[in-house]
Amino acid sequence: MGEKMVICNKLVYKYPQSEGEEPKVAIDGLDLEVDRGEFLVVLGHNGSGKSTFAKHVNALLIPTDGEIYVDGLQTSVEANLWNIRHVAGMVFQNPDNQIVATIVEEDVAFGPENLGLEPKEIRKRVDDALKSVHMYEYRKHAPHLLSGGQKQRVAIAGILAMMPKCIVFDEPTAMLDPYGRKEVMSTIKKINKNYGITIILITHNMEEAVEADRIVVMDNGKIVMNGKPKEIFRNVATMKKIGLDVPQVTELAYELRQNGINIESDILTIDEMVNALCQLK
Repeated sequence: MGEKMVICNKLVYKYPQSEGEEPKVAIDGLDLEVDRGEFLVVLGHNGSGKSTFAKHVNALLIPTDGEIYVDGLQTSVEANLWNIRHVAGMVFQNPDNQIVATIVEEDVAFGPENLGLEPKEIRKRVDDALKSVHMYEYRKHAPHLLSGGQKQRVAIAGILAMMPKCIVFDEPTAMLDPYGRKEVMSTIKKINKNYGITIILITHNMEEAVEADRIVVMDNGKIVMNGKPKEIFRNVATMKKIGLDVPQVTELAYELRQNGINIESDILTIDEMVNALCQLK
């Protein structure tokens, strides 16, 4: 278990329904392991179970059946909850729902203060976290005056200041414009690479998924595909059958192949597409 940040063994979760109704199965026998330091993307259409899985990683939800371990701690053991939430931070879709203070640096300090740290250590963590997301110069600003991307980076700084080993991002760019999405994705990649923090990113955005070490595709509470981005996205027909898109350049490559042009099927970026087209004879 030492090299694994998250282990799911036959994880089942059923949402309670009204009296007389069958519970809704959101996760159905999920088996999954996430390595320490890995950047994992979880894809799936609405209702596939991906956000329900995300909430299990920091024990916001407890399995109906099966088990999930986070940093070796079983989430269904109540005595483990404090440690699990210290290990695994979570960033949600709407940054306004996560910002609690009227000044940026006070908001970032909220988590470390609740950990009972010394003021000197809190100051250091707040400054380091804000610098790592390039928001240090805004430390005295009011959060409501910031852009959506800046607010989300403040929310990420608030999690970083608690020094987690794993951060779960539940569609963190869904409410942002293209520039804000780029800012946030750059920050996520940086904290994964520079700090070795395990990243689990739940997203609908296929261009974001390309950045991952590995992609898991969920459908009806089960894992239906699991592999590296190139392995997943070359299966254009399978993705479409599930109701998911692929990156635009991958779809273009697929259409070109369908029309008899001999081009690689696992193209993910514009640069790869340009190189492939230049090599055509």
